[in-house]
Amino acid sequence: MKIQKRSLSQKVFLLILGSIGATILFSFFFLHFLYKDLYLKSIRESVMHQGENTAAHYHYGALNEEIIEKIHWFNIVSEYEVTVVNSVEELDEHFPYDIGNRPLLDHQDRVRLNEGKSVLKEGYVESFDRDIVSAVFPLQGENGLIGLVFIYVPLEAMQEVFQASMPILILAGGIYFILLFLVVNRIRHSMFKPLNDMQKLSQEVAKGNYSNRLHPAEFDEVGQLAEAFNIMSSSLEEQETRKKEFISNVVHELRTPLTYINGYTEALKQNMYSSKEEADSYLTTIQRETSRLNQIVHDLIDLNHLEENLYVINKEPIAVAQLLYDTLDLFKIRLSQNQLHTIVDIEEDMIIHGDHKRMEQVFYNLVDNAVKYSPRNETIRIELTRRENQMYFRINNKGIINQEDLPRLGERFFRTDKARSRSTGGTGLGLSIVKQIISLHNGTITINSDVEKGTEVFVVMNLMEDTFD
Repeated sequence: MKIQKRSLSQKVFLLILGSIGATILFSFFFLHFLYKDLYLKSIRESVMHQGENTAAHYHYGALNEEIIEKIHWFNIVSEYEVTVVNSVEELDEHFPYDIGNRPLLDHQDRVRLNEGKSVLKEGYVESFDRDIVSAVFPLQGENGLIGLVFIYVPLEAMQEVFQASMPILILAGGIYFILLFLVVNRIRHSMFKPLNDMQKLSQEVAKGNYSNRLHPAEFDEVGQLAEAFNIMSSSLEEQETRKKEFISNVVHELRTPLTYINGYTEALKQNMYSSKEEADSYLTTIQRETSRLNQIVHDLIDLNHLEENLYVINKEPIAVAQLLYDTLDLFKIRLSQNQLHTIVDIEEDMIIHGDHKRMEQVFYNLVDNAVKYSPRNETIRIELTRRENQMYFRINNKGIINQEDLPRLGERFFRTDKARSRSTGGTGLGLSIVKQIISLHNGTITINSDVEKGTEVFVVMNLMEDTFD
């Protein structure tokens, strides 16, 4: 047996239509009940009013022919059946029918009549095949009850009551239902079309196609969801592009040293050298490229551990000024070789709570980049200052970074100067590692670059509390 599956749109549509239909039916039956109740109420009031008026023709004294004649005349001109009798027994002979399977008057009714009170009776009369509303009014003389006025009216069948209004109700209900149907269908279309589009787009995304976008007509909750889906697709597309670029960069970075190693190894194997010095240079190149491969693999593993929170930060108090001095000492020879000058402004007695090895890595990498990308005979400015409860590290060089490259700084293997990548060395992973280390220390790093100021790197980190109390 095949189970028919309905979409969410169809289920909601059927639910709303069912609710509307149930509401219309309920309203119809409620109006039917209300109309019936009002109809019966008006009949009861009319019977009581007419009965009281009829009984009012009698004044204390005898029930003479003149009064009886007036009552009979009223019976002729009235829409109600009106009868005047002398006693309860005579009334039973005149109206020998049960009302609602009960006699017209029971003992309690007779007591009320003897007390001069009227009695209202209604119910189904089998002989008439319909309901009636009736009332009995006592006529009191000097010595007690001398007569009864009996008035009753058969009720019309409800289909007869509603015969005139039924077409109007059906027409109004039909028009109301059609209008609601059109409105609901319109709302359903506007609500679920973006969802259907999202379903189609998700299937395309599952196939690896991230280029399509949704175009919601309205920016309601569904429209916002569609926009979020667009952002997700755009992000996936960007990540896919970066993944392909990353793989391409990894292949490129690994292929180059492997090509060197393979080529020079083959040359040594086949004795393709003219002197021992040339063979030694081949071995030096192989050693250098092997170290480069090791560094790439090490940096990739390091960066992966940092990004996946697999690396445990061993925090301890660090005299950050001394750490920066020690790092700058490592660059004295390179600064001299590149004819670079430094202006250093370092505030001492600042303590941060961090990983000594990783913070050394941060300072080394940032200074190394400043040295590598500074033009000769220029100045590198290095500042380490305190601002309230934070440490500010700033390093400035005269190298220029293109504005379109700034957002990509810190991506794996991304270099601003690809032409100099081999001459300047490095793996293109250093800044990515720096960003992750600073993030793990709850710090921030900002990079700016323009023609006038050159390139500036700002690192902000919190100081230990006892250093600023």
